[in-house]
Amino acid sequence: MTDSTADMSAGQPDQERMVAMSSVAERTPPAQGRTGAAGRRPSPAALLQGLAIGLGFVLMVGGFGAIAVSYRPYRIPTNSMSPTVEPGDTVLAKSVSADGIGRGDIVIFHDAVWGPETMVKRVAGVGGDTVAYSPAGGGLTVNGKPVDESYLTGDRGDVAFSVQVPQGRLFLLGDDRTVSLDSRSHLQVAAGTIPATEVTGRVAGRAWPFDRMAVQQRTAAFDSLGGPTASGPGLLQPATYAMVGGAALIVLVSALGGVVGLVRRLSGRKAG
Repeated sequence: MTDSTADMSAGQPDQERMVAMSSVAERTPPAQGRTGAAGRRPSPAALLQGLAIGLGFVLMVGGFGAIAVSYRPYRIPTNSMSPTVEPGDTVLAKSVSADGIGRGDIVIFHDAVWGPETMVKRVAGVGGDTVAYSPAGGGLTVNGKPVDESYLTGDRGDVAFSVQVPQGRLFLLGDDRTVSLDSRSHLQVAAGTIPATEVTGRVAGRAWPFDRMAVQQRTAAFDSLGGPTASGPGLLQPATYAMVGGAALIVLVSALGGVVGLVRRLSGRKAG
């Protein structure tokens, strides 16, 4: 056997291996052509479901965050503000500056002359007002004008008074005048008024118990007087709607997605 023949014989195994590898490479599908679960794109329905759940989460967390940052809870200890707020109610109050308080606002405050407890009353007069009441007349007047206090029930009290509210101070009354220890009970000190700076918050709604949850709508009883009048619930209402609506959207979309998935699986089994 010549050298050239030996060289040809030695090269044959290498050639056969190269041909075999080329054949395997030709039979191997490219990666981008695979159709496994990892390569599937989400369906439009799945994308919409994810977007809806994400939107619901943003609304729920955003609403809750706005309430947590802007409002503080207070528990009502007595029935002096019945029926507007009852003993045991937990209210949400928004911080307010002294010059942002109006007649008709329900305020949370603390005054050392009145006692160590945190209290809640309704503003009946602000600095410069003349607030008066006569049992014979049957109604409250502010600056000589009668006030239609539709938020009251029962007896309006038997203590007659007429006071001028000093500047920077507030005259406060409870909604249940038969039991409320309010400005009428402290007339001997600063005409029964408290400094407006002692107010720590304005009640915007009730958070508990569940069956009494509601925003506190403003009263229009003092609107005819002009000047500072009661404020509405402010951000609390839209923030509550966002929180509840977001949670409802998450639950609804998740439940709907579960039902659709179950129907598809049952349809697939029947077809099989």
